[in-house]
Amino acid sequence: MSKILLEQQGRITRITINGPEKRNSISRASAADLHDALDRAANDESRVVVLTGAGDYFCSGADVTTTHTEDVARYVRRVVNPIILTIRGMKKPVIARVHGPAMGLGCNIALACDLIIASTEAQFGQIFVRVALMPEGGGTFLLPRIMGHARAFEWLTTGNAIDAKAALDLGLINSVLPFKKLEAGVEETAERMASAPPLVIAGIKQALAYSQSHTLAECLEFEASNQKACLESEDFTEGRAAFLAKRKPEFKGA
Repeated sequence: MSKILLEQQGRITRITINGPEKRNSISRASAADLHDALDRAANDESRVVVLTGAGDYFCSGADVTTTHTEDVARYVRRVVNPIILTIRGMKKPVIARVHGPAMGLGCNIALACDLIIASTEAQFGQIFVRVALMPEGGGTFLLPRIMGHARAFEWLTTGNAIDAKAALDLGLINSVLPFKKLEAGVEETAERMASAPPLVIAGIKQALAYSQSHTLAECLEFEASNQKACLESEDFTEGRAAFLAKRKPEFKGA
């Protein structure tokens, strides 16, 4: 039975890491299933993806309790890396709903998402060094860009865990809510994203990714090219008409 649940409800697809008996750790089988679920969500009719964990954990990281025969580097390239690349490359926004610990690979899966909404009980940890492992899942790429080299180096080499407030102060996450308000907060954000014009949201996500490895002049050209596509879309026609009529627009993704 798969430890990854996939459910589409209207414009929102929800993916749940469903292994609370093992703190939602990621085994080799569940990693493959998670990538498959993300790939399916990327291509379904939804406009937003919510990624979360069952119970009181988001994800405790990779399952290191089992013995593996496949070469580790090959496994990371074949299964782990595509999870991160699929989240980052998906045209629709991915929201991480984090309640409880997000550790190791689980932390980096959350950080790969476009938005992170956490409960006050959430914790984030780069614990690879505790078991003599290198970070995987993009932590060495993402963290220096979020918190700077010095803080990223310290966090990755000490293996410390931080609470949700500290993560918010460091700019790692978007918001912190009491657990009883977490679901409503995630739903509100997801609905707001789902109501936005998909072409624009995809363009913004792609432009931010593009900016990581291109010059300002190249990014300006990227914006100009994508702005042309937006201006020619039916959603722009609807947005302009709604603005002039002082009504709420109904974007259809065309």
